[in-house]
Amino acid sequence: MTPERDPIEPDTKDWTWVLSRPCPECGFAPNSLHHTDVAAHIRVDAKQWVPRLSKPGVSVRPQLTVWSTLEYGCHIRDVHRIFNRRVRLMLDEDVPLFENWDQDETALADDYGSQDPATVATELVDAAGVVADTYAGVPPDAWSRRGLRSNGSEFTIASIAIYHLHDIVHHAHDVGHG
Repeated sequence: MTPERDPIEPDTKDWTWVLSRPCPECGFAPNSLHHTDVAAHIRVDAKQWVPRLSKPGVSVRPQLTVWSTLEYGCHIRDVHRIFNRRVRLMLDEDVPLFENWDQDETALADDYGSQDPATVATELVDAAGVVADTYAGVPPDAWSRRGLRSNGSEFTIASIAIYHLHDIVHHAHDVGHG
């Protein structure tokens, strides 16, 4: 790991509040859309990452302590994979407990900043398609199925879909394209 990538301060905030009120940073309003619309929003957002990741300088951080567009792209790709796994668990099991995911540890371990932007773009679009298909296939009576994070936060498939969407909208805002 290169020293210029080490100083990111881990995000330890509990972001579940975004399910009940607008995010003052990115403007996401959880009550402005229905959970059944999340799949379409994920597909649109994924397509927007392709040009973002094809620009020159995507691996350069705007500040030493702020992820580059490439690092955010890697994170969004992995967010789609994690949320797909969690929704699948909620569909397949009764009130599953989600394994912890340390996004900052993953960024370091997978060296987000040195990944190939074109590969990341393809993987992000693919992962978004998989999770969008998962959301699109949720039976109407299954949106209320529940799952738990290790800190006790409870989600339904409907609420985790909104939570997931906030994450990707927020990071589009972070890279200046919100």
